Parts: sequence; structure tokens; C-alpha cells
Amino acid sequence: MIQRVQTLYLMVVTLLMVITLIFPLVFISVDGSQISLSAFTITDNEGVLSYASAWLGALLVIVTILPFVTIFLYKKRQLQIRLCGVECVLLIGIVALIAAFTYAICNNIFADFDLGWKNIIFRFPVIMPVISVILTLLAMRAILRDELLVRSLDRIR
Repeated sequence: MIQRVQTLYLMVVTLLMVITLIFPLVFISVDGSQISLSAFTITDNEGVLSYASAWLGALLVIVTILPFVTIFLYKKRQLQIRLCGVECVLLIGIVALIAAFTYAICNNIFADFDLGWKNIIFRFPVIMPVISVILTLLAMRAILRDELLVRSLDRIR
């Protein structure tokens, strides 16, 4: 199981998503104050919390668990391929949600924060879902290759 390259890809995806869950994603600086978007909360430097990003956190938890579960379904390669496809769609959704929350914060959609001039600083975990999409596609390709190999060996018998 561990010697398969798709297992390594999926383990790296799991680790990258754990990093995305732990660290803040975006900092928005406004006239000395700073708003932080993390997986489950949006906070300013005064400690005012908004739990508007709870959906983002829930989606990140699902995307963190899914590749780990997929690793242990190594005897069901068709299901693994489908779960990798679902993983890719969810990861693209995470990128879209991060962009939507950043847009919403910058355009005063959340009434909790009064913003003037904005300085947006994207942190390194923002790129992790994009890297994870690439690794998931590579894992899907390797699983498909295994499936085709098994089918060709069944034809020979």
C-alpha cells in the first residue's frame, strides 16, 4: 500500500490540507488594523470575531479527511478514482471560497468591519489547495494506470 506512488501523493495532499487548516490564509491591513481570514473565523486585531467562514472550515476538514480515507480503499480502484475527482472539485471550491471571502471582506459586505484603504496579503496556505489539486490529479492518473494494468492481466488469464 505505501509503496504505491498514489499513496504518497494522497498523503502529501492530506498534509498540505492540515497546514491550510492550521495557519491563517489572508491578512488584510487597513490603516493600522489587520483583519485575518483563517479556516473557521474572520478576526480583526481587536479580537472581534465573525464566524462567517465556518463553511470554509467545514469544507477544509472534509478535504483533509477525504484523501486519507481514499488511501485505505486500495482494493477498490474505481471508487478511489471517483473520490479523487470529488476531491479535485472540492479543492477548486475552496479556492473559490477563499477568493469570495477576500472579496467580501474588502468590499465591506461583512458589517462588522469598517474598511478604508486595503492592503491584501495572501499567506502561503492559500496556494496549498492548488498544489493539492495537481497532486490529486497525479494520484488519479496513477490509480487509473493500476486499474488498466490489472484489467490487462485479467485478460491474459
